[in-house]
Amino acid sequence: MSETPTLSSGTLTSIEQRGIEPVPHDERNGTPGALFWVWFAANISILGLPLGATLVAFQRLTIWQALLVAVIGAAGSFAVVGVISVAGRRGGAPGLTLSRAVFGVRGNAGPTFVSLLSRLGWETVNTTTAAFVLLSLFTILFGTDGDAKANPALTIVAILVFVVATVLVSGLGHAFIVAVQKWATWVFGALNVFVAVFLVLRVDWDVVGAQPAGPVAAMVVGIGTIAAGTGIGWATAGADIARYTRTSVRAGALVLSSAAGAGIPLVVLVGLGALVSAGDPTLARAGDPVAAIRDLLPSWMAIPYLVAAFGGLLLSNHLSVYSASLTTLTLGVKVPRVWAVAVDVVVTTLGAMYFMLVADGFYAPFITFISVLAVPITAWLGVFIADMVRRRWYDPVALLDLRPGGRYWYRGGIAWGAVGAWLVAIVVGFLFTSIQVGSADPVFVGSFSATWIGANGLGWVVTFVVAAGIYLLTGGGRGQLVAPDAVDAPAGAAGVRA
Repeated sequence: MSETPTLSSGTLTSIEQRGIEPVPHDERNGTPGALFWVWFAANISILGLPLGATLVAFQRLTIWQALLVAVIGAAGSFAVVGVISVAGRRGGAPGLTLSRAVFGVRGNAGPTFVSLLSRLGWETVNTTTAAFVLLSLFTILFGTDGDAKANPALTIVAILVFVVATVLVSGLGHAFIVAVQKWATWVFGALNVFVAVFLVLRVDWDVVGAQPAGPVAAMVVGIGTIAAGTGIGWATAGADIARYTRTSVRAGALVLSSAAGAGIPLVVLVGLGALVSAGDPTLARAGDPVAAIRDLLPSWMAIPYLVAAFGGLLLSNHLSVYSASLTTLTLGVKVPRVWAVAVDVVVTTLGAMYFMLVADGFYAPFITFISVLAVPITAWLGVFIADMVRRRWYDPVALLDLRPGGRYWYRGGIAWGAVGAWLVAIVVGFLFTSIQVGSADPVFVGSFSATWIGANGLGWVVTFVVAAGIYLLTGGGRGQLVAPDAVDAPAGAAGVRA
């Protein structure tokens, strides 16, 4: 069957009605500057601090090595997000919807499901961390018990407050998110700078200076960890906001705005986490990093810190939930976009309750989660970007046509070259991967995980190379990449610039 397009895109104060259907040419008014602010706001989250702390406490890097790792891992991985944004500008549709042109309308189900798992996982991380923030704030303001398990009713209230705030923004849609992300960045960014200056001033610089340099291998592992925890996790969402970008915008501008927008706050926060942990490894080992940083601050400073932490997590979650709702629709759930938002937040609410009230730990499973999903997501990236090398156009009608015989039906609804490359790359990637939760025994050990590539956390790089290589060598996508004449093409269907 064919999915029926909805024509209204929504304004700043109305609910966006558009789902996954491509944006018409006359509604594409976005600029690279808008992408800069969206990605900047989405990455001023407190989660950058524990990521930076692990570079010093676990990888034994110096602060300068950690900063270099942050630049390469964070800004570099978000440059890849910028590349996916180019596809959004070309096709005017969400990333996983455009992926139908590459994998087939049925073959795309696998990558879409993995992407949805990733988004739901990140939203659970954001929700759990934000609830810890509110519990800490309640402790300071009202003297309540900050232990989540000791006060389950207050914990559930904290979770629900964050969820409701998320739904109010992400439910309204693209225009409202772009506006909120831009202006809230100034407010919460200023609070983050205020707290950062205080933390830097109390650092024991003698201890930091005496830290011996870590090996290059540890830097390589760190780059992989930061990339997997930042840009790789957001990669499938790159086109979701960029679909409203003007078709005249240069590809390089989209890549630069994504890399700089996310890279600036991430390098600062990852570097700050590394700096704080250089003198005190508590942050890296804390089950609740929010409380660990709060304890480093006087009470008068802890309040603005917690407000900034809550705001940063909210800004990240708005975008994640919006993207997840589009992914849910691409998977075939037939509900309006705003209801897809509701479905997604119910799942993440239950997940947050589990991690806070039942599970014994949280951040060890979090690191494991992003490492595992980095493999299939990177495999998708390899195939999708390899396809972009040849493709300059996506058929906006065929993207929504799920019937046999459509342009993107291929064989049985599956583009076997793309799906095969994706699956083979996943298998190869996991052969170089060891899956371990915290200090527990590994639950999976790949056959080549002890090699230099595996030991240095580069299985995801192998995954990308294998996926792209197989797809290109087998001639994936040929015959479907050239746009029809401008007279025949639907308005705004073809990207004007590379």
